[in-house]
Amino acid sequence: MAYSEDSARQWPDETSGFAADVQELDAPSGLEALERRLAQDLAWLDLPGKRWVPEASVDGQPLIDVLILGAGMAGLAAGTAIQHLGMRAVLLDQAPEGFEGPWATTARMETLRSPKQLTGPALGLPALTFRAWFEAQFGLRAWDKLDKIPRLQWMDYLRWYRRVVDLDVRNRHRVVRILPHADHVRVDYESPEGGGTLRARRLVLATGRAGLGGRYVPDFMKRISGRYWAHSSDDMDYGRLRGLNVGVIGAGASAMDSAATALEAGAARVDLLIRRDDIPRVNKGKGAGSPGFTHGYHQLSDEWKWRIRHYINRCQVPPPRGSVLRVSRHENASFHLGCPVLGVVEREGGGLRVETGRGVFDLDFLFLATGFMIDWASRPEYADIASHVRTWGERHAPESGADDQELAVSPDLGTVFEFQPRQGHEAPGLSRIHCLCYPAAMSHGTVSGDIPAVSDGARRLAQGIAGLLFTENIEALYEQLQQFDEPEVFGDEWTPA
Repeated sequence: MAYSEDSARQWPDETSGFAADVQELDAPSGLEALERRLAQDLAWLDLPGKRWVPEASVDGQPLIDVLILGAGMAGLAAGTAIQHLGMRAVLLDQAPEGFEGPWATTARMETLRSPKQLTGPALGLPALTFRAWFEAQFGLRAWDKLDKIPRLQWMDYLRWYRRVVDLDVRNRHRVVRILPHADHVRVDYESPEGGGTLRARRLVLATGRAGLGGRYVPDFMKRISGRYWAHSSDDMDYGRLRGLNVGVIGAGASAMDSAATALEAGAARVDLLIRRDDIPRVNKGKGAGSPGFTHGYHQLSDEWKWRIRHYINRCQVPPPRGSVLRVSRHENASFHLGCPVLGVVEREGGGLRVETGRGVFDLDFLFLATGFMIDWASRPEYADIASHVRTWGERHAPESGADDQELAVSPDLGTVFEFQPRQGHEAPGLSRIHCLCYPAAMSHGTVSGDIPAVSDGARRLAQGIAGLLFTENIEALYEQLQQFDEPEVFGDEWTPA
């Protein structure tokens, strides 16, 4: 089987008892047959395309066409789209192989929230979809009975995806410096084999939700010992919470997942401290999921872009229903609405005293499900570019009452997701860096990492980069055109009159 032992353990819970009957219901074709179908599809489409970018080097080091930081879902989709267009892509990821992205590490949901039929990173290839991968192993009737995709099974699908698209992925590579030049970008990295440098014509940041910063930590927590708290995105052993009184700040998906995992690990009680008077009910982002939004948003005026993104931010995204039920089925879980946290201090003897708008909570441990923020200073690899990147706050002044810090600090990206320099800043090569992570949403919509439109973002990026590499190499390509001498007519096809 192509799925891991952990996801296999999860499988019976998700299939509600039908897994044992799957083989009797139909005959799955198997992954080998699916991979033959994929190979045939690619052959019919003449993919990947023939390499066409002229070879070049800098200081004796060959130039990579496109270097991608991050080999999670967005990085894999982008790398595959770039490879299909005849360009060479190399992907770096600091995680061990098979653990890229959050799915098998810091994510704690039981299932994905996206509908199972969404094609995700498949790039229009039916045989590359999760559904094709699933049905090849478990059959059509199993697919019909599946509700949501189990999280670990999605990771197994991405592991298979990486293998069959045959990308050059280099794991355990941590980038320590990004230095743009007029004609290329230099990237310094550290790996188990030691430090090194790569040079690329174009650099893509496919670095996920926290791609230009990291976790958001409120000021009232910054002097509190790390023994007593964690961010919901931290990788930690929840077993240490057994018998403890645990608090969770927030009401989003990660808050529910952290609370449920703590309860399942044996926490004595869990209190969810929720600032709002009610939990959001409607996912406005889902309402912005049509092909019109996907392909038209980036063409909108600045006013419309700000209006849409600010509205979605103001409404907030609700947690999945299943995640809330996963918490509420525990009698020792409490939802405290209208309960903003006002301050936190350490108690004598250990633990925390949390002051809220609804009284004081004495807790042994506290989770911050407070999301992420753009924070260039927390990412030393960006030190050479951080001060030069133009933001939306510099580009657009919103109407009164529509201020939004997340939008204001979002990078103002060009048509190919490229960074643009601030006014008056000399930043050679800055536009050679392309931002295909969450902060691109303000400029391009949600095409830079979310499952519904990740293929659209990857193809938009790949096609744009192909155009840029063509124009900047036009002299060499024109010379190749002149030297092209493959005849189609040989002179023996006719007899002169």
